[in-house]
Amino acid sequence: MKSNETLSKGSRRTFLQLSAAATAAMAFRISTEASLAAEERNVFHPGAVVIDANENPLGPCDAARKAIVDMAPQGGRYSYWLKEEFVKTFTEMEGLKPEYLRVFPGSSEPLHFSVLSFTSPTKSYVTADPGYEAGMKAAKISGARIVKTPLTKTYSHDIKAMVVAAPDAGLFYVCTPNNPTGSMTSHSDLEQLVAAKPKRSVVLVDEAYIHFSDGVSAIDLVKANQDVIVLRTFSKIYGMAGIRCGMAIARPDLLAKLENFSGWSAMPITAMAAATASLKHEHLLSERKQLNAVIRQKTFDRLAGLGYAYVPSQSNCFMLDAKRPAKEVIDAMAARNVYIGRPWPVWPTHVRITVGTQPEMDAFHEAFVAVMKNSTTTGNVPSLNKRRSYPDGQSWPSV
Repeated sequence: MKSNETLSKGSRRTFLQLSAAATAAMAFRISTEASLAAEERNVFHPGAVVIDANENPLGPCDAARKAIVDMAPQGGRYSYWLKEEFVKTFTEMEGLKPEYLRVFPGSSEPLHFSVLSFTSPTKSYVTADPGYEAGMKAAKISGARIVKTPLTKTYSHDIKAMVVAAPDAGLFYVCTPNNPTGSMTSHSDLEQLVAAKPKRSVVLVDEAYIHFSDGVSAIDLVKANQDVIVLRTFSKIYGMAGIRCGMAIARPDLLAKLENFSGWSAMPITAMAAATASLKHEHLLSERKQLNAVIRQKTFDRLAGLGYAYVPSQSNCFMLDAKRPAKEVIDAMAARNVYIGRPWPVWPTHVRITVGTQPEMDAFHEAFVAVMKNSTTTGNVPSLNKRRSYPDGQSWPSV
């Protein structure tokens, strides 16, 4: 009888645990930049200038496009060895062991899985404010306390404040360059965070925008076997947001915890082919980084000339103080067929702007001037067809 009672209690406990897990799974939705942007979007009209979701309008490079076309006839097979080729290519370039890398369709999944793995009702989730919101949505599923700390005066993550605010932290999330500000948190600050954090907590470094910047990657902290997970994606500078490829880089024991949520799944073979071809492109990163920087700086100069403040950015997005309620500006710009990014509650007059092509930013400037002057005219959207060629054969809009 006693053993039956024990079994019964154990069965009830197991049932309740499984029920709780099932309930969480039913509520679980992976948030991405696209889904967060879509919460604010309307239907786009023909000729719309879409600079609201940190997308790269250049799309994949020519080598990646060719790889996709060449791979398409094999789309009836899983071709898991393509993932192995990608892992081999990336880890050899970075000096990593293959077991330190897991590939995902974008970096949103490993971000969410990391939060679910390392936070709980007793282990807080710590992030910056303003910062990328997806991790906070995952933390609500894990039941974690969400701790938001303001950025410093130079717009970096306030490492000391993050540690002090959450002695019970399970996961510290640092996006650098930060989304939405495009500002950097230095490698030395990350080292300080790793050294000062509570034991058994993990630092998640999101490097989605690292290639636009002059920042130093945190991959060396992974190589040193620290409690660090680095996220990378091909959605941004590589222009593959709609193709979906990303990765988590960490010690194998940390990656194993993510796999409790992710399991194993074949990657889209077109994504694997395009990502591998992109990695092998010698000049792609430097060319796109320079182009983005030139267009971004021209936009900054124009805004400064109009008397508007912005956060200096090393990314393909930045925050602009419109000096008006953000939603009013977003709606007024949309009325002129220019779609800009969503607001963050902590900065109610700021809007996030994605750096598009030069013609797109010309259209943004014209519409923004009209909105700020309360103009009733819509203005004309400049032609988006002017192009020039770069050494890799990719045609890019002229600057």
